[in-house]
Amino acid sequence: MNLDDLDLFKKIDTQNMLTQIDGLPSQLQSAWELGQNQTLPAFADIQNIIIAGMGDSALAAELTVASVSSTIRLPVTVHRGYGLPAFANDKQTLVICISHSGNSEEVLDAFEAAQKNKCSLLVISTGGELTKRASEKNIPIWKVDYKGMDTTAIAFPFALLLALLSRLGLIPDPAKDVAEAIAMMKRSQQHIVADVIAAKNPAKRYAGQLVGRWVTFVGTETLAPVARRWKTQINQLAKAGANFEIIPEATHNTLIATINPNPTLNAHTMTLFMRAPSDHPRNRLRSDLMRQAFMLEALNTDVIDARGESIIAHLWTLIIFGDYMAYYLAMAYGADPSEENAFLNFKDTLAGSP
Repeated sequence: MNLDDLDLFKKIDTQNMLTQIDGLPSQLQSAWELGQNQTLPAFADIQNIIIAGMGDSALAAELTVASVSSTIRLPVTVHRGYGLPAFANDKQTLVICISHSGNSEEVLDAFEAAQKNKCSLLVISTGGELTKRASEKNIPIWKVDYKGMDTTAIAFPFALLLALLSRLGLIPDPAKDVAEAIAMMKRSQQHIVADVIAAKNPAKRYAGQLVGRWVTFVGTETLAPVARRWKTQINQLAKAGANFEIIPEATHNTLIATINPNPTLNAHTMTLFMRAPSDHPRNRLRSDLMRQAFMLEALNTDVIDARGESIIAHLWTLIIFGDYMAYYLAMAYGADPSEENAFLNFKDTLAGSP
């Protein structure tokens, strides 16, 4: 389809997700300010942190961990699933339960486990059953007031977690890096918003290359959450297949898959490598060599670079690029990016099963 036909965009995009993507820098700014104004619980002698979440909430937690991994001196675990690890068994473990809707059953189960094990607790949510249970037990709640879809609300759990860690004195104040990330996202938007024609819009061009192809996103350790985010946005917005790989691990196994190429299948794949100035030099070399190996086997590849100086800027300039790319791919397929029938039908089936 014509990715410059904005009138057609409006017909396909029934809930105007494009506006929510356009507002991502402002959302990050608002979320950061919100985190400075929330009541700070009196957590004492915290020795480790578990962040319980699913989907985009867990992804936001992983982005936070990637942002602070070089400065935080406590172990931080992102927990996707039911219950909690066995080491979460006293007040020294801070369990942060995040659910946009407040109704994720895995997070509710982790919440109950945290109470049973007498862990310190904090809830981040827009409402739902999670905030109801937390209110009944006088457990601190950081409430988010965001009416859009959870997939476009990712800046809120990220910024609130970052603000919490900073205000607890567990990391240096990241305000300067957050400001840089917002500025760099806005600068990036000058080239990738919908008004910019495809001939000059890299996000539209990449989306065009992904049509009819299974895409793999490859990032280094720090960029792992971004690679996952790009994968899930292709799934959720464009209703298309994708996967992600992480370097250095991918160079120990995925790379070897080039030994027995399948020309028929390979013609319908695309591998996008993401890079950032914060990459470890050896990981950058691994990424370049892996891409070279793919190219020698006639596999479709390309590279997308992060912008800015801080890790937070690197993460978020790639996040916003990937959101636009996934959106344009949805438009190319004629898929409503806000439609969630497959997931909702699955939840209904799950709810009716013992």
